[in-house]
Amino acid sequence: MMSNQTNSKTVNRPYIVCHMMTSLNGKITGPFMQLPETRIVDEEYERTNETYHPHAWLCGRVTMEENFTRGHKPELDENVPIYSRTDYVAKPNAEMYIVSVDPSGKLGWTQNYVDYMSRPRAHIIEVLTNKVTDAYITYLRKYEISYIFAGEDSLNCTLAAEKLKSLFDIEVLMLSGGGFINWSFLQEDIVDELSIVMIPVTDGETDTVTLFEKADYLPSKAPVAFSLKSVEATEGDGVWLRYIVKN
Repeated sequence: MMSNQTNSKTVNRPYIVCHMMTSLNGKITGPFMQLPETRIVDEEYERTNETYHPHAWLCGRVTMEENFTRGHKPELDENVPIYSRTDYVAKPNAEMYIVSVDPSGKLGWTQNYVDYMSRPRAHIIEVLTNKVTDAYITYLRKYEISYIFAGEDSLNCTLAAEKLKSLFDIEVLMLSGGGFINWSFLQEDIVDELSIVMIPVTDGETDTVTLFEKADYLPSKAPVAFSLKSVEATEGDGVWLRYIVKN
């Protein structure tokens, strides 16, 4: 199954699929993640992800810190040259990319790639804003981590998506959380498809994140409607739901 569709919206950017695994009540983090039922459906999440033949997946800073850098802090040298805020492509032809939205430059990488489950080794691309420090740019260059600039003080998702296509030839981008970055892309009207692999579990936590969350600094936006594309039962009593964003 191939979901990439060339149309007027995706000429200058990748086809963007928000592909997420959730509990029955729409949570994407919480105690339910430790259950054996979740681990079974997690394999289905990977299987369905592969059907899109993606060139990259994208996560926000908090998701990256929790799952990949494990809270490691970058070792910064403040005695560094001043860099112009221009994009840096360290590896233009990687088989896979992992895109890290890190507007201020806080993630402590120790290498320029990520190995995750059965996915191909993914070269790291940092998405920064112009407020990032020269010390952090030097840090990324030390590890030959690619980076792009998308915004002055806050993220411009559309600009980031356009640069991912023009600089790295990314045609299909999987948007993989957390909830705040998912909503940021959705509110800029650049999510083409919503793909939810739902686990038959839930918990009653009230301080964990749902599929979409609006950051306080973002303007209010009208609710977004979707059209159902398909429904498929998965192993482990899960459900794979696919939606197209209306209009």
